[in-house]
Amino acid sequence: MALSLAQAASQALDQIQRGVMEVIATSTTVLDRIGFETIEGNSYKYWMEATLPTSQFRAVNGPYTESTGTLTSATEALVILGGEADVDRFLQITRSNLLDQRATQEALKAKSIAANFSNTFINGSTGVDANSFNGLKIRLTGAQVDTVSLGVNGQPMGPTATDPQRHTFLDAIDNLISLVPNVDALYMNSTILARWRSLARRLTIAQTTRDELGRLIDTYNNIPMLDIGNKADGTPIIPQTETQGASTDCSSIYAVHYGDALGDQGVVGLTNGGVQTFDLGQLETIPVFRTRIEWFTGLALFGPRPAARLAGVRAV
Repeated sequence: MALSLAQAASQALDQIQRGVMEVIATSTTVLDRIGFETIEGNSYKYWMEATLPTSQFRAVNGPYTESTGTLTSATEALVILGGEADVDRFLQITRSNLLDQRATQEALKAKSIAANFSNTFINGSTGVDANSFNGLKIRLTGAQVDTVSLGVNGQPMGPTATDPQRHTFLDAIDNLISLVPNVDALYMNSTILARWRSLARRLTIAQTTRDELGRLIDTYNNIPMLDIGNKADGTPIIPQTETQGASTDCSSIYAVHYGDALGDQGVVGLTNGGVQTFDLGQLETIPVFRTRIEWFTGLALFGPRPAARLAGVRAV
């Protein structure tokens, strides 16, 4: 069964490891929801349904025509995500009475790792970084083509949108949701989420709920609508600069269903060993204390429609 990082953190015995995992788990709206399945080795091979066999009605004493379905194989490799944090022993000794310098740097490194994973979850490309994994933008092609386009040149859904355009946007959201059975989250950037709140207020369809951490979450048909957040450099993971036809101010919304285990029809994280932390102590070559955080992780999309994308969303 796939465990969330928060669940895995509760089982960690090492205090540094537990703290790092808790920070990673609560830093993004991806990592506080996705489950990770532990696998053996450095990759996982699985089979996906390609075509169904035929079935038929038969007459009494009549035969069936035998047929078999087809499967396609896929392999997901684990990648290595992590980093190291150094703190000068002078700062650790003289300033930790005010703030634990090592714990602070470890938390910042954990947040950076979380932001890196979430960015790769959407934008990852092994063609750009051979050491990473492919994200949803690349994966939602081929046999898993589930990209809905909101107009040839995109369409406004913000303050300049007309009521017919707002309803067209809602139709596109409904279409997006219909592509993914049991949608667990709709991901967008903060600009589109703010525009959604305005649109929902105007059309009197605003819904909210509170999550397990007590945070107020916008929903649509009881599906959480979430800001996927920023990269480590502060820029949006889902930018408002995507091109759709003649428009260069578009964005995307992603519908995701998270699987509970390997083989479940959803998006599942992979790991071997979970998030690992190493206190390397004081280095011999330089007077600093070093902590290493390392995570053997990956991503798998099971089933024909574990996720889908709505492109061409303009915030104007």
